[in-house]
Amino acid sequence: MSNRTTAGMISLAALLLSTGSLAAPLQPALPAGQPQVKADGLSFRDLNRDGKLNPYEDWRLSPEIRAADLVSRMTLAEKAGEAVHGTAPVQGGMMSPGPAYDLDAARAMILDRHVTSMITRMAVKPVDFATENNRLQEVAAGGRLGIPVMISTDPRSHFQVTAGASVTTTGFSQWPETLGLGAIDDPALTRTFAAMVRDEYRAVGISMALSPQADLGSEPRWSRLNGTFGEDPARVSAQVKAYVQGMQGADAGLSPGGVATVVKHWVGYGAAIEGYDGHNYYGRFTDFTKGGFDRHVAAFQGAFEAGATGIMPTYTIQKGLVLNGKPVEPVGGGYSRELLTDLLRGAHKFQGLVLSDWAITYDCNESCRTGNPPQAPKDIAMPWGVEGLTKPQRFAKGMLAGIDQFGGVDDGSALRQAVEQKLLPEARLDEAVGRVLALKIRLGLFENPFADAARAAAIVGSADKMTAGHAAQARSLVVLENRLGAIALPDRGKRLFLHGVDPAAARAAGFTIVDSADKADISLIRLSTPYQTLHPGHFFGSRQHEGDLDFKPGDAGLAIVQQAASAGPVILAVDMDRPAILSAVRPHAALLLASFGISDAALFDALCGVTPPAGRLPFELPSGMTAVRAQSPALPHDSANPAYPIGSGR
Repeated sequence: MSNRTTAGMISLAALLLSTGSLAAPLQPALPAGQPQVKADGLSFRDLNRDGKLNPYEDWRLSPEIRAADLVSRMTLAEKAGEAVHGTAPVQGGMMSPGPAYDLDAARAMILDRHVTSMITRMAVKPVDFATENNRLQEVAAGGRLGIPVMISTDPRSHFQVTAGASVTTTGFSQWPETLGLGAIDDPALTRTFAAMVRDEYRAVGISMALSPQADLGSEPRWSRLNGTFGEDPARVSAQVKAYVQGMQGADAGLSPGGVATVVKHWVGYGAAIEGYDGHNYYGRFTDFTKGGFDRHVAAFQGAFEAGATGIMPTYTIQKGLVLNGKPVEPVGGGYSRELLTDLLRGAHKFQGLVLSDWAITYDCNESCRTGNPPQAPKDIAMPWGVEGLTKPQRFAKGMLAGIDQFGGVDDGSALRQAVEQKLLPEARLDEAVGRVLALKIRLGLFENPFADAARAAAIVGSADKMTAGHAAQARSLVVLENRLGAIALPDRGKRLFLHGVDPAAARAAGFTIVDSADKADISLIRLSTPYQTLHPGHFFGSRQHEGDLDFKPGDAGLAIVQQAASAGPVILAVDMDRPAILSAVRPHAALLLASFGISDAALFDALCGVTPPAGRLPFELPSGMTAVRAQSPALPHDSANPAYPIGSGR
């Protein structure tokens, strides 16, 4: 659209306002200390500091018109920078939680390489977090066009912290894992959770959530299963819908003050062969040779109904997948035109942003492929299926497949080269950049991207949010076996032997702690689902929980349970980031519980009847590893004779 056309629209808007044919627009609050321009008695940010009201600065115009005007003013290098999504540079390195951003590196990224979308992995006090994010916005305000920064985050409101998947809470309210919300299976609660997190995010300057996972957790060994809502497509879809609605602040679409959601990972990520994750070279394939793909697609339906603003493609190559009668190209989801253009945009009419997962355009070296020498952050790459292409060719292929923005990229030069080498039409890049900019405009970032540090102190981790999260933790607990007669421990004077439980939480609940099971009235033991570290040389493989799910002979936790049970009744709570096989511990537990992100204090609330457990299993618990190995990774709850079917609970 030409500048003359958009300028004419501004003049028409001014004429209609002056004649009373339109209601007077509501003046948005603009940040103090930033250049402004006046027009028709209204104030606008002078983002490029030219003393004029340019169409992209005019908040009366639609996001699409403003974005188109801005794209027309951008250089190729600026557009390439806008089409990548980097990592906010933190003092101490890429994975460091703080204490502050590296502003020299940020200036180079924002002003020299024109990258104005970035994930933050910072984990500091909310007031400091807001202040640090404002510093990034101050840098961006000094750019040629004044394009604000869109700051994203992985989930930071739960318990499990895994590099590349989640962040520690550090002052934010703490809730059960998304598996726990799936166990509660109350979309209204999930929407409340997401709305409270939305307020926390915006209070510190975060405007995009790289969540939720709509992945179907159909392979019980999968190390990313903890971030899902389980393995039932209908339940996952309903939970995802509620999450998006709460985070974006509307029944459908993005409201003012909402947080953009990027629902992931389109599509089939959960069908991981042997549970190995797609962050790793050895986990780059999923398996649909026995069908089931339609169920993985169905899990995303709620995201579409809620008007999710973004979708993130899966890393993995879908083996055995046939669409429209033809095998799909054996490339990662971010390079698949069949998945992104034909299925996502075509069949499902998705019009929002497609943001790739991180580092799909990087080169996978020997360390990346084999873990020898051990893989370091600099060796992280996931170019599955396109390893033989040059970087410009990868960017071109990904964008032509349907990607609008490339995650984990701090430099758009290879994308610029793709245009210069005629591998990618500039018009396709313009379309992608227009989507990114229109989303930033809808988020209100062009009017005021700055956080109020004082408000952050009041909003983040406020008492109402902490209380709600605490109660949800207790509700999410699943009672699998109860031979005590009553779940509650009404006698607060009981003597407890503890393992894996903080004695301070037990004392606060009114119990006496003893140092051995034979001195106790009852033993309370917390264990985690077993796992193996099968790929210690791989960066993610060394951190993710892989392998078998059963308590094997000689397991230290199993020995503690057996010893305690020989002395008296045992309450056993198994923390399940994956479905545990409980055959070895089940006979020894008078009260057997499954937990999905719960503090010791919330556990005592559940046991003492303050907030009764209400969870139902969001996945089945297999009877043994033989059944696990025999089932299809793509089909939900299909193992033979599960010990506890999906939905179990009392």
